[in-house]
Amino acid sequence: MAKTVVLTTGLSKWFGQVIALNDVNVQFKLGITGLLGPNGAGKSTLLRLIAGQLKPSLGDLSIWGQPVWNNPALSQRIGFCMDTDGFYWGMTGLEFVQFLARLSAIPPAEQEVKSLSAIESVGLTEQTHKKIGAYSKGMRQRLKLAQVLVHDPDLVLLDEPLNGMDPIGRSESINLIHSLGEKGHCVVVSSHVLHEVEALTDNILLMHQGNVVAEGRIPDIRDLIDEHPHKIFLHCDNPRLLASICVTFDDVTGIQVNDKDDSLTVETRRPDEFYARMPRLVIENEISIYQMYSPDNNLQSVFKYLIQ
Repeated sequence: MAKTVVLTTGLSKWFGQVIALNDVNVQFKLGITGLLGPNGAGKSTLLRLIAGQLKPSLGDLSIWGQPVWNNPALSQRIGFCMDTDGFYWGMTGLEFVQFLARLSAIPPAEQEVKSLSAIESVGLTEQTHKKIGAYSKGMRQRLKLAQVLVHDPDLVLLDEPLNGMDPIGRSESINLIHSLGEKGHCVVVSSHVLHEVEALTDNILLMHQGNVVAEGRIPDIRDLIDEHPHKIFLHCDNPRLLASICVTFDDVTGIQVNDKDDSLTVETRRPDEFYARMPRLVIENEISIYQMYSPDNNLQSVFKYLIQ
């Protein structure tokens, strides 16, 4: 069983009358966890609390069993990529990463070597000596990843790390984040873009209006919403015959037939039972099914159901 790295109990944070985080009880283990939610859900606030940049208003937060707030020794083991830029525009990429290396207490003799290695890992070698003010948005995102990695942190917090990257940079950064998880780091990645989270991990935490609405693997979270009809699309040679059979099942709540493309969409409250009976059903009735899939087996559908 993976070791718990971050543990929160009743964690809350408010700014005046605004509740940014409300009674959050979560744990992050080794590997990659996706933090998913719309803008304003509380993702950035949670990451800043974990990074020690904010003091909790209420509740407990620990990393490796240690309190986070005002713990400089612990902060050396954390790498945080914020969603906002905090650059010195007149610095080169190398100068900026070296500056962060000094703040991370890397010995002077190792700072340049480790900075160059971090810059290379994010694909910015050719821009090493270019002024940050001349960097594109995607380049700046990569540079923020480099400054996170320069001191090889055990806990990596990434707030919207792929924002503004071109397709190649996005793909390379996803591979880099995957490698961190495979090497035994604890990586927490926030995003409001569903397919980005799906590309990184199937272990997710869904947030909405400062609350955690679900957590776990995508299939497990899908099980939480079985009270909602689950759509299954079928393309077959006799959709009306199949529909006449499916309508007799008590778990089926709706059927829509499309004669133009010989398909039907079935809504069921118990998808596992529906899938289990299909092999026998098609054999007994001599129905050929060419395609069967669920458009609901994705994060967007899960998230929509959970916040309704």
